[in-house]
Amino acid sequence: MRAVLLLQCPDRPGIVATVGAFVADAGGNILEADQHSDPAAGLFLQRIEFDVETTRAELAQSFAPIAERYAMHWNVHDLGERPRVALLVSRQGHCLGDLLVRFHLGEIPGEVAFVASNHESNRDLVERFGLPFHVLRVPSGDRDAQERAMGALLDEHRPDVVVLARYMLVLPAWLVEPWQERMINIHHSFLPSFAGARPYSQAHERGVKVIGATAHYVTADLDEGPIIAQQVMPVSHRDDPARLERRGRDLEAVVLAEALRLHLEHRVIVYGRRTAVFD
Repeated sequence: MRAVLLLQCPDRPGIVATVGAFVADAGGNILEADQHSDPAAGLFLQRIEFDVETTRAELAQSFAPIAERYAMHWNVHDLGERPRVALLVSRQGHCLGDLLVRFHLGEIPGEVAFVASNHESNRDLVERFGLPFHVLRVPSGDRDAQERAMGALLDEHRPDVVVLARYMLVLPAWLVEPWQERMINIHHSFLPSFAGARPYSQAHERGVKVIGATAHYVTADLDEGPIIAQQVMPVSHRDDPARLERRGRDLEAVVLAEALRLHLEHRVIVYGRRTAVFD
């Protein structure tokens, strides 16, 4: 099994030696090891990837006493498992299309469980990949009914991760809460700059010299979740709003795919409102 151990705990001497000895005693061979101490938070964070001849359950059972001794918040994962991903989208299909191709080519670990949307716009695209496409419209402005239908769909299929691939409806807190640190969104700026409608027109009006995109975990507070990945692209006065939007779409797709890969490879540790990303 290719295993990944993620942990965070109060910082103190001996953690690295103890965890390394645990892997060795289990007959494991460490392939990657990275750690970070955050003095301000008083925390030690670590990711270890290793090969070992055992099961995830057995590994977790044997590590539990160590975790208790150091008051760790921890998880052990099997990279051989194929996580199931639900993709939510509205009309804009650039992030959706990019993810579907990357999954098809094996660039992102896992598989797409289904795609859900509040519009028909992307049905042909999704069905080309032979995937289920669910349309959950907002009936006569009844957002509550549509949100409950979305919640029921997620409960029925129970994906491992939910990705908002330019899904333009704000989700209520009760729907977000069960997916804490398992729901990822892409935002068309460095949060919270240029929020709301017409972000690229806003950027053009301000004469910005770079545009950016931010992928983050979804929380009940809109666009305030822990950030996973960000990128920028230089622009100039020659870029009108249409060109800014076109270039921004490319950036959004790349950043969202990168954030999803980092999550599925178990390279992200959330602590407080922040993340440590071991890549």
